[in-house]
Amino acid sequence: MERTSRSSDLPAHAVRPSDVPSAGARPPRISVIIPTLQEEKLIEQTLRQFTPELRADHCLEVVVSDGGSADRTVALAGALADLVVCHREPYAQTISMGRNRGAEAASGEIFVFINADVMIAEPDAFFRLMREAVRDPRVAAATCNVLVPPDQETLQDRFYHGFFNWYFRMLNLVGMGMGRGECHVMRAVTFRTAGGYNEAIAAGEDYELFLRLHRVGMIAFVRSLTVFESPRRYRRYGYLRITLLWLLNGLGVLLFKRSMVHEWKPVR
Repeated sequence: MERTSRSSDLPAHAVRPSDVPSAGARPPRISVIIPTLQEEKLIEQTLRQFTPELRADHCLEVVVSDGGSADRTVALAGALADLVVCHREPYAQTISMGRNRGAEAASGEIFVFINADVMIAEPDAFFRLMREAVRDPRVAAATCNVLVPPDQETLQDRFYHGFFNWYFRMLNLVGMGMGRGECHVMRAVTFRTAGGYNEAIAAGEDYELFLRLHRVGMIAFVRSLTVFESPRRYRRYGYLRITLLWLLNGLGVLLFKRSMVHEWKPVR
């Protein structure tokens, strides 16, 4: 693992520890952790949503954990993220590994895991409400609605994601922790105590982590918040195939503690 850090030459938009007031009112530092692999098409857009004002207002640190991209992902991220962690090992890195490596490098008291194709609908409200949610000692983790961006959304997208957002809320209510990997929020100490993401799981690692977290606390589903994900995977494979893969991997995780596929192939 290689780190690309700019502690002595941080970009103008970076939040330095010395920039944060030392008074007791300082909000907990939040690390936004984004795993990447061959994401040159979208990574700039994703990172630019974390404006200098947003970073300062919410004490944000943006960490990109790259899984060995051969395109311009690392170069683009290096200009916009506060820290880039690069995978240089000879083996392929799973998304679980990428998230864990990013968390190891992060300095925040709260971790926000999103994917490289995720845009937050209302960033200011998102960080304020998510901070409030996970500061509750009864809450182990938090998540929210996941939708397709309005300018790309079809009627099928609307019904499909509307149903699954409702379904995931119900799973949490009945004691089966669920939060899609597009948005996982938790205290750093909770994440570390749980052991992070299971690196042996190639797909369904988001579900598996929330199953474990639900044993130690509630999963807060913040219904007023939404993140948007690119529909690229649904457009490539269709909703039927994606749903079957979700169900197979979910059952594999629940019954056998492993995913039913060896690789979650990237769609770019």
